[in-house]
Amino acid sequence: MARTMPPLAATTQPADVVSAFLNLLLPPPREFAIRLWDNTLMEDISNPRFTLVLKTPGSVRRMFSVPVELSLAESYIRGDFDIEGDMVNAFTLFDELGNHLESPHDVWTLLRLRDALPADASTVPITRGPLQLSGEKHSRERDKTAVQYHYDVGNEFYSLWLDQRMCYSCAYFKTGSEDIDTAQEQKLEYICRKLRLQPGESLLDIGCGWGGLVLYAAQHYGVQALGVTLSARQVELANQRIGAVDMASRVSVRLLDYRDLQDEHFDKMVSVGMFEHVGRSHLPEYFAQTYRLLKPGGLFLNHGISVHPYASNLGHQTAWAHFINDRVVGSGRFSQSYIFPDGELEPVSDVNRLAEEAGFEVRDVENLREHYAYTLRRWLMRLEAHHDDAVRITDETIYRTWKLFMSGSVYGFEAGRINVNQSLLAKMEQGRSHVPLTRDDLYSISPPA
Repeated sequence: MARTMPPLAATTQPADVVSAFLNLLLPPPREFAIRLWDNTLMEDISNPRFTLVLKTPGSVRRMFSVPVELSLAESYIRGDFDIEGDMVNAFTLFDELGNHLESPHDVWTLLRLRDALPADASTVPITRGPLQLSGEKHSRERDKTAVQYHYDVGNEFYSLWLDQRMCYSCAYFKTGSEDIDTAQEQKLEYICRKLRLQPGESLLDIGCGWGGLVLYAAQHYGVQALGVTLSARQVELANQRIGAVDMASRVSVRLLDYRDLQDEHFDKMVSVGMFEHVGRSHLPEYFAQTYRLLKPGGLFLNHGISVHPYASNLGHQTAWAHFINDRVVGSGRFSQSYIFPDGELEPVSDVNRLAEEAGFEVRDVENLREHYAYTLRRWLMRLEAHHDDAVRITDETIYRTWKLFMSGSVYGFEAGRINVNQSLLAKMEQGRSHVPLTRDDLYSISPPA
């Protein structure tokens, strides 16, 4: 049965129109406060979880254009509104947006009210707009463009809030109280142990970033390591760092698509935070290539973000609810436009099934979801602490884009909507996987010298 929404009172006051619209879209009682551009609070709430601060009368009209997710993101990036308090909490607001829309009539009524919202021209331009991609999806050239759009924002910008090795992926926490440098070193050590690296072995890191893992593995485990990435800025800094510690004879980082590796084969392989860029339709190619590059008896650790297929209950929703999510809310539009163009998240069960179809044996799967929430909260705190430097190096648009992205990611991991998994895959050699019978070796006291 359709909800009957009350008519908008006849008024020409912008504050009254905005209040009426928001009370229909997000009806009270609310756990958050809303403050208008004239410092008026819509209602008195003690100890709000956060405060939504609207900057101009026209802010709400821009915020809730369809698709809503992208409009909200762009409005925040422009500065149409701010969040006072923990921004992660504000993502609960987004979850509630469609809960009160039970029929097409409800949507029509809300859109009619939205059309009555005040408009103004008080906007700040977005200096780094969405990437416009062309060509075949996941072709080499298009993938390179998409990756460089994200990672070539600047080494100096990333160095403000990443750890000293610039590991741009989930850290590993033993207590939850570690600083980011300690937790990232623990992650590198953990990966090396899972791969059971031995001196003299060859290691390939696909999507190696700034080279932190290949350099650590060579220094602490005596391997010969190669990293490949599509970011020229990452290659430049990685090789500078390798040369600075006189490891160029053992470690190198190349500007190369992993698909273009042909004649080299490796004892061990790793991919950390890269396969999300591959795309579901290309995952069979990804696993076929990694299987071909790995020597018999070798191990491949595939680490990346996955999506829980029913975390948001979309799998159980009606066709109408799917329509609202896809066409009105526009889930995923912000990330696709401003963060990871062409990125795709898949359930880990589907990913590992495709790995098995390529010939791999799945030896171990670990969910590190809570670890990524801890990691992102530390990145977010460091970014906020370096606001002035970040704006000097880039600009306010990029600062607000990454603050929004990381806040939403914290919420996604903490709510269980997205996961991060490490899957240890083996290329068997006459039925042998060369993996110990137990995991005891993963948790010994100290790393090698």
